[in-house]
Amino acid sequence: MMSNPDNDAKMTLLTGADYIEAFAIDVNGVPRGKWMQRDKAKSLLGTGIAIPRSAYLLDIWGRDIVEGGIAYDTGDPDGLCVAVPHSITRMGWAEGNVVQALLTMRESDGSLYYLDPRSALSRVLERFAKMGLTPALGVELEFYLVDPRQDGMKIAPRGADESGWRGWQIDAVGLGEVHDYEIILREMMACAKAQDITLETLVSESGPGQFEVTLKYSTDALRVADSATLFKRTIKQVARKHGLTATFMAKPYGQWAGSGMHVHMSVLDNAGKNIFVGTPERASAELYHALGGIIHSMPDTMLTLAPHANSYRRFAPGVHAPTYGDWGHDNRMSSVRVITADPAASRIEHRVAGADCNPYLAFASLLGTALHGIETKADPGPETHGTVRSPLAPPLPIAWSGAVDRFAGSEIMGEIFGKDFQRYYTACKRQEISEMRKRISDVEYDAYLKNA
Repeated sequence: MMSNPDNDAKMTLLTGADYIEAFAIDVNGVPRGKWMQRDKAKSLLGTGIAIPRSAYLLDIWGRDIVEGGIAYDTGDPDGLCVAVPHSITRMGWAEGNVVQALLTMRESDGSLYYLDPRSALSRVLERFAKMGLTPALGVELEFYLVDPRQDGMKIAPRGADESGWRGWQIDAVGLGEVHDYEIILREMMACAKAQDITLETLVSESGPGQFEVTLKYSTDALRVADSATLFKRTIKQVARKHGLTATFMAKPYGQWAGSGMHVHMSVLDNAGKNIFVGTPERASAELYHALGGIIHSMPDTMLTLAPHANSYRRFAPGVHAPTYGDWGHDNRMSSVRVITADPAASRIEHRVAGADCNPYLAFASLLGTALHGIETKADPGPETHGTVRSPLAPPLPIAWSGAVDRFAGSEIMGEIFGKDFQRYYTACKRQEISEMRKRISDVEYDAYLKNA
């Protein structure tokens, strides 16, 4: 470990902690790790600590992937993980002086471990850098605060009961909802600030107890992904402390709005100039080339944007979660919105991903396909106007198994993530599908038990 003021300050935090919570992020975006004594601090910023390689390839229930070959076929060897320095911060929601450390795994030769989602995004960013380009990202992330129920219901808004209409009231863009949850939201914002996660706005959204935060636009896309991931962890822990559950489940209520993750993207050249800049009416050619890459490959990327069974409940005609890969100038009905009103801030807003996605994988697929479009000078085709969809817009796989099959057979996904990651991530999702097919829902019994 090279000594510098920043690392020295992080080491002081680690060595002064009551204990350290060190964790990696698996392919599903779930933190996996351990509690450690502070005498392990030097290893976190030095040679690394041992974590099973299979920790990155677990299904959503935390089980090894039988067909993956990481745990069963190789004896489940360890890899070495080091801490991401900026992630080393106090856990403001925890009792005592507890410090967290986000981990990333490297091979013995210093190369990135191919199953680490953070590494997948890093490799895409390296490709941008080789072309003298830097992507900039901003994120809008939605979530619900829900009350785990004891009355037979799984979840409900805080304060809701059979006659408690107030609990089910929608207060979109209303300050009343923010004030009702003020204690929790203030603590969330304070804990985010302590981790140097800049939340630019907070607004109540279109479901009861639903909120959206905007993470600051940045030219450090990897740091944006770290911030989105650490924010999700933060609000979950703060809500738990207050007896609630923060959920990024894409569709926790069938009748209310789903939760999405909108990503704003521009690209800068070596001089720091936005290469998408054009006029208020139309951006530069480079924006439309990037857009062409995104649109043409969007069906293949769906599994990284909507990775779970519940993810696909968001997608339906007539809602803000589109079912075709289309685009339009300042059109929120399309999958991708092109924003040019302020030419200097010309950018793409990608509107498909669910809040339940793994930000590293979603960003990698978005940026990877955009770069492919720039390289090949792709044409996005005609735009969608209002709800009049472009006739050339590709249909998106809005069934989970279809998205898995598209990802598994995609040449460009293999190029972006590597063939091994593509194969193992597919195995993970197919194992989850297999488990889901064994579970019979209450609505199936209601419909078919006596009537079929």
